[in-house]
Amino acid sequence: MDTIVALATAQGRAGVAVVRVSGPRAWDVCAALAGSVPPEREARLARLRDASGAEIDSGLVLVFEDGRSFTGERVCEFQVHGSVAVVSALLRACLAVEGVRAATAGEFTKRAFLAGRLDLTEVEALADLIDAETEAQRKQALAVLDGAAGRVVDGWREDLLQALAMLEAALDFADEELPDDLTGFVLAPLVRVQAGLAAQIAGRSAAEAVRSGFEVAIVGQVNAGKSTLLNALAGREAAITSSRAGTTRDVIEVRMEIGGLAVTLIDTAGLRDADDEIEQIGIERGRARAAAADLRIFLLSEPGEEPVGVAAGDIVVLSKADLWGLDGISAKTGSGVAGLLAQIEECLAGRVASSSVFTRERHFGNLARAGDGINSAVSGLKSGLSWDLVGEDVKMAVRALDGIIGRVDVEDVLGRIFSSFCIGK
Repeated sequence: MDTIVALATAQGRAGVAVVRVSGPRAWDVCAALAGSVPPEREARLARLRDASGAEIDSGLVLVFEDGRSFTGERVCEFQVHGSVAVVSALLRACLAVEGVRAATAGEFTKRAFLAGRLDLTEVEALADLIDAETEAQRKQALAVLDGAAGRVVDGWREDLLQALAMLEAALDFADEELPDDLTGFVLAPLVRVQAGLAAQIAGRSAAEAVRSGFEVAIVGQVNAGKSTLLNALAGREAAITSSRAGTTRDVIEVRMEIGGLAVTLIDTAGLRDADDEIEQIGIERGRARAAAADLRIFLLSEPGEEPVGVAAGDIVVLSKADLWGLDGISAKTGSGVAGLLAQIEECLAGRVASSSVFTRERHFGNLARAGDGINSAVSGLKSGLSWDLVGEDVKMAVRALDGIIGRVDVEDVLGRIFSSFCIGK
């Protein structure tokens, strides 16, 4: 493969910049610029010079051997002063070495994947970690980058290969000693995977919400104090407030962080039968967004009011409690707002607790296909379907799971058969 070079830190002025070189000629680049190659993974201060001998900068130089670097290739890293001019000169000097070219977007990570250093879920998690804005997003991305999704897939795959090995053995090696209750031996691992898939798919919405953010809609009658509450929660004047009914005519959104979670607060138009066409459009939009939100806060404009459309887990609270002398919130005075914020955090945290380790649409598409294959295999076993057809369903499930982490290994099944049944003696 080509030797590639790129700036590994952010563009622009900084205290320190890191330029990374990866590929078979990485150490040649190091020797050309630094004069020699330091011992592996031992930082050495060196004066860096271009091909003409002109000094570029002084900085730390590190090298990594094949199999010991992020990309799995020989790597050299230059840590220099973060000047735009220094970085430009250093990149020009690296590119002047024969066989070195500029890296394309994501090419270092792609090489790490091709070298088996990362699976596809870990590649995606690396991108998510770089983009993380909240504590929950950081933890989610770090868990997947640490191999959480891959370990789950590996466990399922182990069970499926066990079942498949039994099926293949029954077909191809009928003369060998096989378990009496072969159907039960095949069914048990399939049922385990079936239950695991169902649990992960059930946690899809929470996992996606951690990654992209939760939506919390504030709902209520006109003049219930929705916009005032939005401003109080956001800590700024995000929405116009007025004693006049129907001030909010469209959906207003405020992005914020609650309990380490990314949350979009939605202020909707007050619910009423409006004659004004524009206000009515705003009310319908608000109803649609509230229905799709992860959580709804229903503000009661007066004691005894019956909210409409409350779902399990939604929050119902009396607004303008200072006027009634009852428990509730007063966005105007701030009374009860901190408690409501804590309640929102508790509700969302409860949902995150059951979230899936998988995070992307691609993952869940493959999980659904794997589930279809396993469901079909289980039904086939129970109805007496032929072993070969059941085996095809299991193979489909294995391929779907392999697609999640980017691995396909057709030799695994034969390996399992030979190790389990001592075939060939």
